[in-house]
Amino acid sequence: MATAVPSHSTEAIVDLKTASIVVTGGAGFLGSYVVEALRERGCTRVTVPRSAEFDLREADAIRRLLDAARPDAIIHLAAVVGGIGANRANPGRFFYDNAMLGTQLMELSRRAGVEKFVALGTICAYPKHAPIPFREADLWNGYPEETNAPYGLAKKMMLVQAQAYRAQYGFNAIYLLPVNLYGPRDNFDLDTSHVIPALIRKCLEAKGRRDSEVVLWGDGSPTREFLYAADAAEAICLATERYDGVEPVNIGSGREIAIRDLAAMIAEQVGFDGRIVWDTTQPNGQPRRCLDVTRARDYFGFESTTPFAEGLRATINWYLARRRVIP
Repeated sequence: MATAVPSHSTEAIVDLKTASIVVTGGAGFLGSYVVEALRERGCTRVTVPRSAEFDLREADAIRRLLDAARPDAIIHLAAVVGGIGANRANPGRFFYDNAMLGTQLMELSRRAGVEKFVALGTICAYPKHAPIPFREADLWNGYPEETNAPYGLAKKMMLVQAQAYRAQYGFNAIYLLPVNLYGPRDNFDLDTSHVIPALIRKCLEAKGRRDSEVVLWGDGSPTREFLYAADAAEAICLATERYDGVEPVNIGSGREIAIRDLAAMIAEQVGFDGRIVWDTTQPNGQPRRCLDVTRARDYFGFESTTPFAEGLRATINWYLARRRVIP
């Protein structure tokens, strides 16, 4: 049964100012924002393990980390991720690495007496044809979109594990489902990037070469929902602090945009005035993505605050300032 959580809860379950917190993936895109948000809240005991020292696919490395940091809470963001192309090229790796990252870390954290475990899932866990908006109750009503199913299912197993551990051991593990993220510090490598940084880079490079067109995958019809990374970090901190429940919780903005419209918006913002050509021999991915974000609002008071156009401009400006050092 669900843990009763009052609407717009402001009661702190975890005191972030005094807690020792491990943020896996804390040096990455979303992780850097989460670490900043924790420190802004007065949290001084934040540990960010680096893969060179702690390969979290290995049990011995996890034990060393837990022994060194002795965390009260773990925010598990570390993942092997990428866009449609990367998922198609690495289905086995994306499944195995993400499954091992989550499963062993949660089990060894339980054994070590960690008080709170925050598991970050993925919107890719939802069924391919889930009703819009995606509601957490629909998570098991179908198979995920095929191109990212191995990744989505590996991350989804943390929900099963969290619920099983809560039932058997009383382990306080929660599961959050963030939507597609974007913002400054994103990954702009075209081989592994997601849609927004990929579109920004492609349009800017086409503009720089004075190309008459830019070719994009699919037909532009799918929709996606996007959440600014700093807003996502705020949601994660609020959930860490206030939420103690068995149900998964969507983290998003609740607004969707067609990829075709997104491409036109980015082209306009970067000043590319050529044609956008859609390569329909390439996959579209999931037809629509838009979340019901009621639980996040009701359970721990989160609502996104960054307007999409404003966040997009900040992302473009960040990339423009650093594009010479980004491959």
